Amino acid sequence: MSLIASLRRSPDADATTSGAEQHAGATLTAAVLGFFVITLDATIVNVALPSIRDGLGGGITGLQWVVDSYTLMFAALLLSAGSLSDRIGARRAFCGGLLLFVLASAACGLAPTLPVLIAARLVQGIGAAVTMPTSMALVRHAFPDPARRTRAVGVWAMGGAVAAAAGPVLGGLLSLASWRMIFWINLPVGLITLLLLTRTAPSPTRPAPFDWIGQITAVLGMGGLTFGAIEAGEAGFAASQVLGALGLAVVSFAAFVIAQTKVAHPMVPLELFRSRVMVIATVIGFAFMVGFYGLPFLFSLYFQQQHGLSALGAGIAFVPMMLLSACLTPFSARIAERTGPRVPVIAGLVLIAAGSVALAVVPASAPVWMTSLLLIPVGLAGPLVMPPTTALLLEHVPGHRTGTASGVFNTSRQVGGALAVAVFGALLSGSAGFEHGLRLSLLLAAVVALAAALIVPRMGGARRRDA
Repeated sequence: MSLIASLRRSPDADATTSGAEQHAGATLTAAVLGFFVITLDATIVNVALPSIRDGLGGGITGLQWVVDSYTLMFAALLLSAGSLSDRIGARRAFCGGLLLFVLASAACGLAPTLPVLIAARLVQGIGAAVTMPTSMALVRHAFPDPARRTRAVGVWAMGGAVAAAAGPVLGGLLSLASWRMIFWINLPVGLITLLLLTRTAPSPTRPAPFDWIGQITAVLGMGGLTFGAIEAGEAGFAASQVLGALGLAVVSFAAFVIAQTKVAHPMVPLELFRSRVMVIATVIGFAFMVGFYGLPFLFSLYFQQQHGLSALGAGIAFVPMMLLSACLTPFSARIAERTGPRVPVIAGLVLIAAGSVALAVVPASAPVWMTSLLLIPVGLAGPLVMPPTTALLLEHVPGHRTGTASGVFNTSRQVGGALAVAVFGALLSGSAGFEHGLRLSLLLAAVVALAAALIVPRMGGARRRDA
């Protein structure tokens, strides 16, 4: 019996149910659009990188920072953003994060120099960091029933899948007019989402002090690690600035862990990691993004620099990969329900590994269409890995820790993407040349995906923690 049918006892019950359904629908739509616009921004930029370089200058290191300045702040602030969602309410945090993202997008589109663009991308990352976990928390609160929540997460994931599919082609099309258009497109989508948010129900709150020590050490640690990896490509790992940055990262991460055990209200309570599902989901998120985010960065440059394609041509080359990913996404929840979450997650990670190896061994003389087809397995991994992992995580995390757990999970994803761009970019610009760096990057992505696939079976026996 449906929820609506079970409540048909009085007109008041019908009105209450109708209102709840309306709030849930508006909440899910807003969450989907929020996820859509921040995912679109990540995927649309890759194919426009050569156009940005032509317009503002800078080498591959500058292009890495255009991508990673966004991803770095996204990753570093997700931890606090998850806690912020729990403490001030998901709806309020979502609204503030999305508004900041929209304003920063306008600044990106108006940037007169590369440093200004990178600075605006940093602010974009802050807005995205708040928007991502709060969109997931909105879904969690709007759909308390696990079965309905699983389907809602599938719809939420569809927003990201559609953005990932549309991003490369849309980026190529907009770049024909101006690369600045890839940022201005965020404005109307963001404004529509903010209007929808006025029709959603208030979110629960859990007030607590802000963990400044944890946030500062997290930013320093991730910033040092990313800076060291990017600069190593140009200066070498023995350079003083690289060693200094990596040293800062080690010290900061150690201080972060110590702080989380000492402060009264840690932004990442370490007891979260007593859950096997939490730990394994974090590893899966990291490994998935190394391939799913790192490979489009590699091949956006490969298609345009090695094959001479335009931004639009490079975007079209990604269509098979992204389109099939979007088509499979609506069925991910059903697949997980029938087989259990472990089977699709393992299959997706193995597909990333297989696709990466195939792309690494294909000869440099291979036509573009062959490379385009070999990217398909990587695209199919998206709906197989992320929705089941996300749904399982939400099922096993206490309700009052939803925002925090979402922040940790998505931080692992963004760190994986940021390090992939940093390390892969360093390998591409190494003395061995672009082709050698490309193949080494692909093999590295395959190893990371396979390593994660090997530990997935251990998440099957975990017990649910009640909200």
